Amino acid sequence: MAILRKLAIALLVIAVILGLGFWYLSQGDTADLSVEEVAGTEPTLEEANPETFPTVQIAKPVGWNDGEVPQAAAGLSVNRFAEGLDHPRVLYSLPNGDVLVTLTRAPSDQNDDGGVFDAIYGWIANYLLTEAGATGESANQIVLLRDSDGDGVAETQKVIREEGLDSPSGMSWNDGKLYVANHNAVLAFDYELGSDAVTGEAEKLMDLPPGGGHWMRNMELHPDGELLYVAVGSVSNIGESGMAAEEGRATIWEYNLATGDGRQYGVGLRNPNGLDFSPWSGELWTTVNERDMLGSDLVPDYLTNVPVGAHYGWPWIYYKENFDRRVDEPMPRFLQEYVRNPVYAVGPHVAALGLVFTKEGHRMGDEFSSGAFVARHGSWNRKPPSGYDVIYVAFDERGNPVGKPVPLLTGFLNDDGTTKGRPTWVEWGGDGSLLVSDDTAGIIWRAASPDAEPGAGIERISGKRLPPQRELRDPRAVFEEDYLRTQAGQEIN
Repeated sequence: MAILRKLAIALLVIAVILGLGFWYLSQGDTADLSVEEVAGTEPTLEEANPETFPTVQIAKPVGWNDGEVPQAAAGLSVNRFAEGLDHPRVLYSLPNGDVLVTLTRAPSDQNDDGGVFDAIYGWIANYLLTEAGATGESANQIVLLRDSDGDGVAETQKVIREEGLDSPSGMSWNDGKLYVANHNAVLAFDYELGSDAVTGEAEKLMDLPPGGGHWMRNMELHPDGELLYVAVGSVSNIGESGMAAEEGRATIWEYNLATGDGRQYGVGLRNPNGLDFSPWSGELWTTVNERDMLGSDLVPDYLTNVPVGAHYGWPWIYYKENFDRRVDEPMPRFLQEYVRNPVYAVGPHVAALGLVFTKEGHRMGDEFSSGAFVARHGSWNRKPPSGYDVIYVAFDERGNPVGKPVPLLTGFLNDDGTTKGRPTWVEWGGDGSLLVSDDTAGIIWRAASPDAEPGAGIERISGKRLPPQRELRDPRAVFEEDYLRTQAGQEIN
């Protein structure tokens, strides 16, 4: 009897120790810095604090009460443009004012290309995503939203395509063709503006790396209508499944509609999402979700331009000069010499998704007339939580972001740690309002300044080309001489 008693006591002690250990590990890392300090053009980057177990703080969705709306910035009002949707994510506004939205979730047969570690990681991720309201069967639908009477509410809400869709995300339209990015391919459909259905067979334009940890595939059509850009996120956090599993991922792809050729346009982007072209320069910009498990203050997600051939360092480097010592895969030679620094940090673990720049005809008022609008979906691994809002990033007259993010729509996150919803995508409505998808709440929000006249567009920056050199000279010296002459108002011959 004494032996059994001792055994029971020993088991109890072990259980207590394990319980205390689990409790300690589950506490995670509490942020030392505010989100604002880890945002902007010069974010504060603390020393990395690698975690064996991730910091976890899930905001469970509880929905919005009848009549509730997000809190809008001064001068703006917000209303429900559409509701009752099954996990709406990407919004796309057609030239005739109709709005399309993809109802979508992760594919059921995600291929993580990994082993036992990835299986365990996937199980944990699935549990966390379930708690956050992100799991379930994908509806695989494109829904048409139409506000015919102009009252700011879409009285038409109609499924126009299901067949052939598999976790669809990004959309683009041009010249009678609707382009849709499934998780594993880019498709083209015949579609005339104003139609209430997308009929006919899908044409597959290009394959994409399927599923994976980051399965969304956003898309943006170049203004000239000839090139498509498709964002593909990584499978893993830092390449722990091996870089062979990341082939074609952590990349923005460019597809030429005329020739059918595709190429990797920008790489080293862990999880690129929102895409838009700068109205100042015409250059492609994106939002990117950076790596996890370096603490609550690292690494900030970012908003950046993407020149052709750009590399932003993932998984080996973040923010140009910070090496991630956890990465086992050999780093390419001279990577630090050519890796680019992100332009603008939007905060740690905020999950920056949708992106649009100021557009001609906007109804956001003078305070929000020259910049970018970003949906921050919200953290699952920061204490305290970050994101769960829509922000505005002001740009100067040269097309460069300045200052700190300005809250535009807030009130998604409750004081008790639950959330009413999670802003996912942003898009311009046909009337100049800003539309925001809220995936866990199934709502499309509409924000605008009721008294604002349609705003002007951003004037494209143009300048003279540098003259050709007629002799071999130091390029830096020539540039400085030309710059000084220009500043003095002299003509460059």
